[in-house]
Amino acid sequence: MTVHYERLSNLDASFLALESRTTHMHVGAVAIFDPGPHSSSDGVDIATIRALIASRLDQIPRYRQRLATVPFEGHPVWVDDEHFHLDYHVRHTALPSPGTDQQLKDLVGRLMSQQLDRTRPLWELWVVEGLANGGFALVGKIHHCMIDGVSGIDLMAVILDFTPDVRIEGMEPWQPRPAPNGTELAVKEISRAISGILAGLGSFGSLHVDIDGVRNDLAHRLRAVGASLSSGWLTPTGKTPLNGDIGPSRWFDWLELPLDDVKTIKNEHGATVNDAMLAIVSGGVRNYLLGEGGLTPDEVAATEFRIMAPVSVRAESEQGTLGNKVAMWLMTLPVGEPDPARRIAAVMEATRNLKDTDQALGASTLVQVSTGAPATLVGLAARLASGIRPFNMTVTNVPGPQFPMYLAGSRMTASYPLVPLWQSHGAGVAIFSLNGMVDIGINMDRTLIARPEVLTQAIRDAFEELKATPARAPEPPKKVKKAPPMGTR
Repeated sequence: MTVHYERLSNLDASFLALESRTTHMHVGAVAIFDPGPHSSSDGVDIATIRALIASRLDQIPRYRQRLATVPFEGHPVWVDDEHFHLDYHVRHTALPSPGTDQQLKDLVGRLMSQQLDRTRPLWELWVVEGLANGGFALVGKIHHCMIDGVSGIDLMAVILDFTPDVRIEGMEPWQPRPAPNGTELAVKEISRAISGILAGLGSFGSLHVDIDGVRNDLAHRLRAVGASLSSGWLTPTGKTPLNGDIGPSRWFDWLELPLDDVKTIKNEHGATVNDAMLAIVSGGVRNYLLGEGGLTPDEVAATEFRIMAPVSVRAESEQGTLGNKVAMWLMTLPVGEPDPARRIAAVMEATRNLKDTDQALGASTLVQVSTGAPATLVGLAARLASGIRPFNMTVTNVPGPQFPMYLAGSRMTASYPLVPLWQSHGAGVAIFSLNGMVDIGINMDRTLIARPEVLTQAIRDAFEELKATPARAPEPPKKVKKAPPMGTR
């Protein structure tokens, strides 16, 4: 009998190691849909939605797999779940009348406060009916060890359709592949490690490479690693009213901005869309610290506020695959700058430096060289890094489709993403562009943040402020007074 399992990468496994009672490591999204042929004010045809999802699970096999652990080593692996039931994962609920946005936000906050069951496939989809307009919402919750933001978009393309036509294809009955028992798993992993060593030795003698090319690439990678480490990963950042001891309960809020307005900001200041969004978040954090945070302008000016921004390093050949293919940018937001134009200029300078020093390559190289380290050491390093708090907030920005998408004939009108909160982080911001709009989801800790709507409004106010601010002419270089020639004094 042939058994099957797949080993998690060290990066994927680190998201399991980071999880604690108060630090939930699932990502998520709230998608809003108009009424359609299988939904109305009378309810949602959940059987059709489940049948549609079931017909496409063959394209996303990870959704029918659970975790197992290699004996002694402790590294996690994926095995097929012999007790998989779709009804457990695709759940159906409803909002009480009148079905307001706030009721939906409250529900999402409660759902995201609960961790996923590690004995089952690590995902849930909640179909929520009862929205005021007769439509429904789809609340997704997936463990970060399964996907990153870009692969999450690939999954959206599998579940959703480009037309309102409902397409439920026939499917073959699914048969789980046998999972190895503990002894088999241990033996196979030892064999895999030995085979890897022998393969490396066997290929060494016949290796013909451009030594100068290897040397240059290694030097480039070492410079990138040095730039990445020196950006702040090894030093703690300052504590702000958005940082402290967090609990397990969450708020979730969202806002929506016109993409054309964001592009206008981008064009006015010669920036990118990502620069514009980071400047808006920077202004929002500044507004929050000055208002709800109770800091003075001088205190905010002295605040170092770093963010971690995931950057995709997924190769074109890896599109459609699950798992994480990301590196982490670390950058300081100019929250102390009161001028919106200078704030976006500072963001542009920071992102330009990150690109010039290739810090995404440096961060991904650090992940690659950790391959083969025991899972216990990887987990320990991850927990130590989170204890240092090298950054204050996660901000992720993923471009989405600029055309309509449908589920069971219903048009998706918005999709608000959710990023997990790391240890001591009171808020995380996730950004997703969809069909002419920029949808922003804000995940917040209920212990540190008493009024979630205040941070949301602070970000909206920063957007309006930046939209109304013209670009500043670059300041001329200061003239350096020349010293008089020798002997003329």
